[in-house]
Amino acid sequence: MLDDLDRALIHALHIDGRASFTHLANVLTVSPQTISRRYERLREHAAFRVVGLPDPHLTGHEQWLLRLTAAPETALDLARALVRREDTSWVYLTGGGTEVVAVLETPLGTAHGHTLLLHELPPSVGLTAVSAHQLLHAYIGWRTPWRMTANALTLRQQRLLRGTRPIKCADSPAPAEHRPVRLSPADHALMDALRRDGRASVGDLAATTGWSPATVSRRLDSLRECGAIFFDVELDPALLGGSTKVLLWMAVAPAHLDEVATTLARHDELAFVAHTTGPTNLVAHALCEDTAALYRYLTHGLGTVPAIRTLETAPVLRTLKAVGTIASGPASYRHG
Repeated sequence: MLDDLDRALIHALHIDGRASFTHLANVLTVSPQTISRRYERLREHAAFRVVGLPDPHLTGHEQWLLRLTAAPETALDLARALVRREDTSWVYLTGGGTEVVAVLETPLGTAHGHTLLLHELPPSVGLTAVSAHQLLHAYIGWRTPWRMTANALTLRQQRLLRGTRPIKCADSPAPAEHRPVRLSPADHALMDALRRDGRASVGDLAATTGWSPATVSRRLDSLRECGAIFFDVELDPALLGGSTKVLLWMAVAPAHLDEVATTLARHDELAFVAHTTGPTNLVAHALCEDTAALYRYLTHGLGTVPAIRTLETAPVLRTLKAVGTIASGPASYRHG
């Protein structure tokens, strides 16, 4: 179980994923050794890690949410085929075990990028149905954390963490005036390394990119400053009351879409809310303590939002891949 210090450390790393143990210790009024031990314990027992993520809009990409259906005996093979791809993340086995949901990232303007993926899947996966939804806007997720992972610090502690950095906070949207960033091959290598471990040392990042440590530090500061990269956390949501995981597909009239999505983004049960293309134009990821809690949320939470015209629920049976990694331990959840 997580105690108050664990929750505070998780919240702090949401705000600055690369803050030193010494600075974290000062903000949380414990020793650096205590912070180091807690961090390692979270990594070992809570599937916890810090990840560095590129902003797709600033790095020339777009994201698609794919819903793929296969026969019961081949659905898991389909999911594993998607896991092996470098351009996918968040691969779920949902529903009754015949549907796979995944996020696909493609270069901006690539015509029918998701259809190209389907042609590359092995015929043996027995694909029977496909729908693709472009992610247009995230109301919670990505830069904005799940409320249950970012509710432990006082306002003073949050200011102390943010005040030391002339860079963007993870829970702030990228400014509209920021322009797309042209990335070099070394930039891509840097981002790939940070996706694997957002707290990788400057020395390790220098070895990966071929840059000097000083160049790595300058470039990383520059990418954070312009919003092209931000830092987030992953952990086992069951430790925060999220044992039951469900994807929610909703249809909302366009005139009410922003109002509904903004309202849902304030619900503690939701870790992700986004506007998409398609007949169901709003998708969310609910994390509840158990099925009884999910029932209460569906009836007394979502049920109080009359503008939701239709609702489809798809229980998440397995998380096979998170942010570019294969889930090998407890199913983790990054709030994007």
